[in-house]
Amino acid sequence: PVKEKGIALNIRNTNRPDDPGTLIVGDADDRDDGERFITGIAGKRDFTIITVAKRNMNANHTLCQALEIMDRYHAPVEHITLGLDSFALVSGTNAMGDALYDVLADIRKTCRPDDVRIQDDIALVAAVGRKMSSRPGISGRLFQALGESGVNIRTIAQGADELAITVGVDNEDFETAIRVLYNGFAG
Repeated sequence: PVKEKGIALNIRNTNRPDDPGTLIVGDADDRDDGERFITGIAGKRDFTIITVAKRNMNANHTLCQALEIMDRYHAPVEHITLGLDSFALVSGTNAMGDALYDVLADIRKTCRPDDVRIQDDIALVAAVGRKMSSRPGISGRLFQALGESGVNIRTIAQGADELAITVGVDNEDFETAIRVLYNGFAG
């Protein structure tokens, strides 16, 4: 409702309520934010990654089949990553619920992959900022900061608009990843 009415939304840090926080507006101007090219860090736990691998696959056809299967079981796909002979679908573990094994069976039957793997207990963490597209090396700096803190990146997604970089990490590394990115880039 606030978006439709054009009302700005101010998000504050509960640990530092006197800080100005992040202002979300419908149309942001290009005012200079100094060196802050990342303006927000967000994340959520409890995702499952389903990786489908098949040599020489027609990625469009096989991916469409897998997405239809996910849709049939009402398992929303949060992110998709593509490799040369594989793709990975990231879905909320709770949203998929007990359907996971049915989804896997249908993917094996319909897509006929060489391999299907799952990774549970994944958290997604996103770094967001309008200025990231104009700054070379941002993703490298993010990955380096996480690696130096002992956080292993399980999956990576970045849109062509370069407004957000989303990484999948182990649930147990969620707080560390949020803290490292916030302190290093947004704080």
